[in-house]
Amino acid sequence: GTNDLTQYILAVDRNNTRVASMYDSLHPGVLRALAMIARDAERFGIDLRLCGEMAGDPMCVTILIGMGYRHLSMNGRSVARVKYLLRRIDINEAQELSQRSLEAQMTAEVRHQVAAFMERRGLGGLIRGGR
Repeated sequence: GTNDLTQYILAVDRNNTRVASMYDSLHPGVLRALAMIARDAERFGIDLRLCGEMAGDPMCVTILIGMGYRHLSMNGRSVARVKYLLRRIDINEAQELSQRSLEAQMTAEVRHQVAAFMERRGLGGLIRGGR
């Protein structure tokens, strides 16, 4: 899932307290890898599914939807929040946010873009208080 993918792309052990703070699913390198996977899946007609913490994280979901991910597997606690979010976003806006995120150089830039997107739509409550 996305947890292991992120760990391997960033070469950061998320369970090691000395480096865990460097683990971030919204790192531009992680997002670019996920976008490449989505493009290749579409090109070859492969059914695309995503599991892991990103699938249930409102900070990530809009970007993932914008990339073309339509099947998200998440823990039960995240389902209601993600459904709420998905009912309130437009696919074209999600694609624009995804593209801007892929152009970002820093994780903080991605997080700022997503937070601003969510706040403008009255969805800031889904992301306040941490990742």
